[in-house]
Amino acid sequence: MKVAIITLDTFGQKMAGPAIRVWEMAGLLAREHDVEVFTFGAVERAGAGFTLRRTRVEDFQGELGSPDVVIIQGYLVKTFPWLATSDFKLVVDLYDPFHIESLQVERFHPMDERQRAIDHALAELNAQIRGGDFFLCASDKQRDMWLGHLAALGRVNPLTYDDDPRLRRLIDVGSFGIPAAAPVKNRDAVRGVIGGIEAGDKVIVWGGGVYNWFDPLTVIRAVDQARADVPNVRLLFMGAKHPNPDVPEMRMLRDARALSDRLGLTGRHVFFNEEWVEYSDRHNYLLDADLAISAHLPGLETDFSFRTRMLDYLWAGLPIVATEGDYFADLVAERGLGRAVPVQDVAAMAGALVELLSDEAERAACAGRVAEVARDFHWESTLGALVAYCREPWEAADRPLGRRAGASEPTASGNAKVLVRKAVRSVRERGIKDTAAQVGRYLKRR
Repeated sequence: MKVAIITLDTFGQKMAGPAIRVWEMAGLLAREHDVEVFTFGAVERAGAGFTLRRTRVEDFQGELGSPDVVIIQGYLVKTFPWLATSDFKLVVDLYDPFHIESLQVERFHPMDERQRAIDHALAELNAQIRGGDFFLCASDKQRDMWLGHLAALGRVNPLTYDDDPRLRRLIDVGSFGIPAAAPVKNRDAVRGVIGGIEAGDKVIVWGGGVYNWFDPLTVIRAVDQARADVPNVRLLFMGAKHPNPDVPEMRMLRDARALSDRLGLTGRHVFFNEEWVEYSDRHNYLLDADLAISAHLPGLETDFSFRTRMLDYLWAGLPIVATEGDYFADLVAERGLGRAVPVQDVAAMAGALVELLSDEAERAACAGRVAEVARDFHWESTLGALVAYCREPWEAADRPLGRRAGASEPTASGNAKVLVRKAVRSVRERGIKDTAAQVGRYLKRR
């Protein structure tokens, strides 16, 4: 089987979530198929068991050729509408609900720019949803949201329902994952390496970037409080600069720096790693930490998020302190992986940090439970639905009747045929008198 994966992200030693997902997806599928990854971003490394290449808008269709399955991620179908109507099977990866994300990304911009951004995102998603044969999302909660979108655009219909009443053949869960092999530290990356963090310090790591939907301010204030009880507490933001140059620095990162400076914490208790950590080196940072942290603001983004950085925490066996309200905070609370605290509650977060950093036995117990849960998130498991699809791909059940490229309004002649059929069936089942009354009521409504 020939499989092509299309993305917009940058591939190098430093990669963000979308590129990491494609990289791991391609490696997994390459065990059984001929896989080629195309990106419109920079390519600074070779594929691992698959072909990885940069393409240009004018060359893309010719270079893609005729694969059996195409998997897309990001803003693509409005630019290349033929992706939604070609002969190959089209898989749409919806793990990142970027229309909801745009509400936060653009939050501090003028209203006309914000409205234009959401309109652009929705137009792209509508084109993808009309055109896909099979869809992936990150969680069952996300799936409920996407089912609503699919239904609104006519993709939940008698054909797709009869094909599978649960609609798993239309949309299934394929979350982010982690490698099956546990990480092994091969160098010091934090203690004794970053100035101001020494051996014996208690290190809290914030993985990934600092975006507008996160809440680093509560974390910084909590560290300011916690240092009274744990004087050697150190908070490290692992990635202040995004590896994709198209992703701008966000206002929340600037606010975090300003708050840390104002409280006199920068370089003493709070540290900003100015470069994105290399993907192959991230485990050394994680394994040099005592705790991992995740904090977000309330809102739709939180409700439907699937924090990919949390997977690295699980992989590294780190106890987690997280604010309540998203998928992983629920998991932390239910499985005893650390502490889940109320949103924007500085005192509660400070208390959780002090408790876990001061109690090695409890921290070790949490780490043991994290390691158990991590086994559920190996890439082979999280992308199982995609692996099964690529082995025996199918076209969407509503594709033969043209519903794949976009639902259309019923024609007058089509309506007439349906009404005649219903009238004949009604006469047979209910009699002429009841049928005539029903027709009269219908005409009156019209």
